[in-house]
Amino acid sequence: MKSFNHTLPRRTFLRGLGATLALPVLDAMAPAISARAAGAPSPIRLGYVYTPNGIVGACDKSPRPFMWTPKSAGADFEFSPTMKALEPFREDINVFSGLAQVTGRALGDGPGDHARATATFLTGVHPYKTGGVDFHLGISADQIAAKELGKFTQLSSLELGLEPQPLAGNCDSGYTCAYMSMSWRGPTSPLPAEINPRAVFERLFGDGDSTDARARMARLESQKSVLDYVASSLGRLRMTLGIGDKRKLEEYLESVRDIERRIQLAEAQNAAMELPHIERPGAIPDDYLRYTKLMIDMQVVAWQTDMTRVASLMLGRDGSNRSYREIGISDGHHSISHHQGDQERLDKLIKIDELHVSMFAYLLERLKATPDGDGTLLDHSLVLFGSSISESNIHTHDDLPIVLAGRANGAVKGNRHLVYTKETPLNNLFLNMFDLAGLPHVDGFGDSTGRLTNL
Repeated sequence: MKSFNHTLPRRTFLRGLGATLALPVLDAMAPAISARAAGAPSPIRLGYVYTPNGIVGACDKSPRPFMWTPKSAGADFEFSPTMKALEPFREDINVFSGLAQVTGRALGDGPGDHARATATFLTGVHPYKTGGVDFHLGISADQIAAKELGKFTQLSSLELGLEPQPLAGNCDSGYTCAYMSMSWRGPTSPLPAEINPRAVFERLFGDGDSTDARARMARLESQKSVLDYVASSLGRLRMTLGIGDKRKLEEYLESVRDIERRIQLAEAQNAAMELPHIERPGAIPDDYLRYTKLMIDMQVVAWQTDMTRVASLMLGRDGSNRSYREIGISDGHHSISHHQGDQERLDKLIKIDELHVSMFAYLLERLKATPDGDGTLLDHSLVLFGSSISESNIHTHDDLPIVLAGRANGAVKGNRHLVYTKETPLNNLFLNMFDLAGLPHVDGFGDSTGRLTNL
């Protein structure tokens, strides 16, 4: 019987002209990871998922208060109707009530709650009201984490979205469009989310060391797989691996192939469409569910290969009038969010809420199904889901709909509805997440008043 004792470095890449392929954690890497061999835990990944325009039932001012908020606190709570898709992950999630981003309120600045909601969600800083280039905010929680965790990865962070995020122009009642970005590297440095799956794929699998742009363009134009360009090094690697590692490698490669197929299909469909009055970016599926799952799958691959440990995903843009024809809703999301108690509008809003929650559930499903070290990616992650608006009709910024998923290597237990005093800063939870991810101690963030207790 052949013995496989070849040791691979943890940060192993297969390279070809214009392409590079990171590898997931394999058993053959374990001896090379001194920290792992000494029993140290796997690295923690941090994720932030934003849902726009609030959620029906998150606030006690809602006409249907129990569509979101569980009726009982503590363990073994009953999942509310909108949250039902998360029930299979009961042991991996905590639901929060009472948290707020009060910096999203007007505070004398008048209308503009949607811009303020997005801007404050991860920063906890009230934005300076301007429609020009003199905008000013603050560093976001994901980028505080990225500054530290990015020291160990190829990419410091990954920002993903599903709708355009322009940096110029007036997007909401005198607030510049720059405030529609959730991630901020600094007070004057917004990081718009990447919405083009092809661009994300190239960022993950393009060869960062290659200066030959023609080689990369030739690969794109010929629609050859990134796997074709690393075939020779991949073949050599297979010869050094045991049976278990070969299985892990093939599962990962199939994920990469599947992502490429879906991007190419979307590009082909877009090319065939005749849209004389609309400029449509390439590689964006026209179906919301397919589009969202494609972006989620690339985030999972990025975490699986440890290319980054920090990722954010905007499921939509606050104030957007996107329709959701996939679930039979042709009305604009923002328009019906001002429901004024109308039952038909509320029913449609709830369907959209359920759709967004189901996409978060899909992310958890993929993380739970992906092996990582001695567990799964979900075991070694913390993923926050929520919005900076609770009741959309009146733009409340307290009683926010917040869920935290993941075990953080066993440091967090799930199956709890945690209720805090009304207007407890959401930023307190971010401090807990920094600690759990192993960041150096952060004294305060935004309007934080300390760490959350009982987490």
